[in-house]
Amino acid sequence: MRMDALMTSWRRLRHFVLPWRCLLCGAAGTEGLDLCADCAAELPRNRSCCARCALPLATPAACCGECQRRTPPWEAAWAPFRYGWPLDRLEARYKFGADLAAGRVLSTLWRCEPCPVELPQLLLTVPLHRSRLRQRGYNQALELARPLARELALPLRQDALQRVRRTAAQTELDARGRRRNMRGAFVLGADVALPAHVAILDDVMTTGATLAECARVVRRAGVQRVDVWALARAPSPRVSGPGD
Repeated sequence: MRMDALMTSWRRLRHFVLPWRCLLCGAAGTEGLDLCADCAAELPRNRSCCARCALPLATPAACCGECQRRTPPWEAAWAPFRYGWPLDRLEARYKFGADLAAGRVLSTLWRCEPCPVELPQLLLTVPLHRSRLRQRGYNQALELARPLARELALPLRQDALQRVRRTAAQTELDARGRRRNMRGAFVLGADVALPAHVAILDDVMTTGATLAECARVVRRAGVQRVDVWALARAPSPRVSGPGD
């Protein structure tokens, strides 16, 4: 009880000295979150989508037309948000502006969303090339995965997948260019043993090229089921976005 009282006192002191402020509009944030209620309500949830690739759709479907034309190398996808206003602003600040406060907001939002798919035995993250990691200072996918893994009581490995080739930025490439750009970019770490069911996590999924290449690598290692998770899904694989 004493520890609980200390934590309560600390939260009250923190709120008094550093009150929660919305990162989008500057208004007072909700308790424990630098986001106000109005901005939080505007976040585009991805409730109607393809179960296979999480592509936003007018009505939910088990398999969208895109997946029927080109079957993804994974079984199911979970992306609780659509990549659009105002979540895209928070994501850009987090990924490209080194705004870790925005990352904490995004990770908290993700943890509050119910998981609609079967939980895997292990969670993996899309790795950055070492040169990009030095430049950015952190792996945005890994920082989102850590609190989510704790929330869902899932083991997390950041060293299983390794990026062995520095690829060009995906932002300006079309779907075919993104697939070509990712070929041979990832390998499985030495002496890594994977369970039968894993999920691979990234921050944003645009065409799915990066996650698809990672999925192929772990499938070649004998994994029976691969799922892909992303914080947000771009509305169309033909629309350019910051992710894969």
